[in-house]
Amino acid sequence: MPYIDKLCRLCDQFGCEYRKNESLKNHTTFKIGGNARLLAEINSENTLLALLEFLKSNNIKFFVIGRGSNILADDNGFDGVILKIASSFSSMKKISDTDISCTAGTSLSELCIFAMENSLSGLEFAYGIPGTVGGALYMNAGAYGGEIKDVIASARYVYPDGKILIVEKEQMKLSYRHSIFSENRDMIITDMIFSLKPGKPDEIKSKMNELLQKRRDKQPLEYPSAGSTFKRPEGSYASLIIEECGLKGMSVGGAQVSEKHSGFVINKGGASFKEVIELTDRVREIVKEKTGYSLELEPIILK
Repeated sequence: MPYIDKLCRLCDQFGCEYRKNESLKNHTTFKIGGNARLLAEINSENTLLALLEFLKSNNIKFFVIGRGSNILADDNGFDGVILKIASSFSSMKKISDTDISCTAGTSLSELCIFAMENSLSGLEFAYGIPGTVGGALYMNAGAYGGEIKDVIASARYVYPDGKILIVEKEQMKLSYRHSIFSENRDMIITDMIFSLKPGKPDEIKSKMNELLQKRRDKQPLEYPSAGSTFKRPEGSYASLIIEECGLKGMSVGGAQVSEKHSGFVINKGGASFKEVIELTDRVREIVKEKTGYSLELEPIILK
């Protein structure tokens, strides 16, 4: 592909690391997926804008990921460019008594630790969620009674046409696993401001560790997965319904409904995209037939 060489030169110009024909198994927590034509690790907003301009003007397919913790990638790969906004685009700073700004590639757990070290409370629920801050805002990530919408103040984002804008919390349309950004994938988050509350570091740390232990006790963290596989249906919990239907431990090839937490489909070893889809389809079909509930997949399908 002629555009690949031009894009590589552009990456070199901005000091941006890239890999040709890169396996998405290396960039998703499910450890599933074929090759992308090119994967570029974004290291600044300027790099992102330059690459977006090139991709848009040449009508090249692209997709933005963070740490790939909520993605199921097709084994046939991605015929385009992956822009990875993760550790290469990570920074945090305290900007007022209660506010922290950070870039989208910052690890959510690192942000939680930074808040704790600065005696700021509110992010304890997010400790251990294995994604970036940008990805967490994109899907309004939540756990243990907390959500990103409880602590976000504003976000800066760019469009592929080069526009740079700021959106306040009230305009973000934050609801269960949803935001204005998930409605419009051309709105690419670059920076955020979180508004927290003063707290005592030892109490914050204790709460973080308590929730992390809960996560370890209840979730199959020893296996690759994309976290919760199904969205919470109104009036119940996906894991409860799946378990009541007798589907815990159900397998298709290397994909399995976790025996530890039935809300997780895990990769027990060598699971393919097709096997995960077949398994989740079977689960949804049986749950619908037995209970009337229509389960929705939570991970984003990348193909």
